[in-house]
Amino acid sequence: MGGDPRAKHFRRLRRLRRAARRWSVIGATLAGATAVLLPYHGIGLPDVFWAAGAGGSVALAFWRWSDFRVLNAQEPPPALPAADPITKVVGMLTRHPAGKAAVDQLRRHRSKAQLRGTVAAEAAGQIDRASATMAGLAGRLAGPVESIVSEAAAAEALLWDLAQRAAGVEKARQFAPADTHASLDAARDELLGQLGNGVAAYERLVAAAAEYVAEDGRTHPHSTTASSSLNDAADKLRGYARGLAEARDLGRV
Repeated sequence: MGGDPRAKHFRRLRRLRRAARRWSVIGATLAGATAVLLPYHGIGLPDVFWAAGAGGSVALAFWRWSDFRVLNAQEPPPALPAADPITKVVGMLTRHPAGKAAVDQLRRHRSKAQLRGTVAAEAAGQIDRASATMAGLAGRLAGPVESIVSEAAAAEALLWDLAQRAAGVEKARQFAPADTHASLDAARDELLGQLGNGVAAYERLVAAAAEYVAEDGRTHPHSTTASSSLNDAADKLRGYARGLAEARDLGRV
């Protein structure tokens, strides 16, 4: 299990100190009882146990104090940097499917907004639409195709990165010296070409996922079962309604 190493260090120190104090009290109590009882009863079998308990407790107290001193002499691990409150909130939200979907949607919208008005704006819109569709299909991609969800997420991240790079090159060209425009144009066009090919492949992946979900629905006709259940429920309600009507008519006779 993970955790803050510094907090673990001080927790261990507190445990060792409590154990050392506890065994010190027990050892002192047993040693005192042995010292008081021995002159009155002499040395017998019970006194051997008293003396052994006292000696063992004192030894354990000595070892615990020794461990405490060794650990206390060590330099505690450095404190971890405080987490950003927004990062904490995002982390809590992403632990739940609905929260994760909302966070992913916000991230897509932010990335799309950052690329508005750039050469990658059209591709950003395509990525956003395909990603939103994939998010709706992800919950139904299980079993042998479950890994497609993570592969699609990795591909989407790469596409956003390509779009950001292309937009960055375009922005840099606006203030770059004239003699660098040709090389910047070539780099931008190459990135846009990669982006276009990647977006097309991503859209084909989403289309294939939608086709799988559709075929899976045909193999397991949930809609037919749902329609049958709804029809049965409607017939039952109509039967109750007719029964109530007949009871009302009998009451009037």
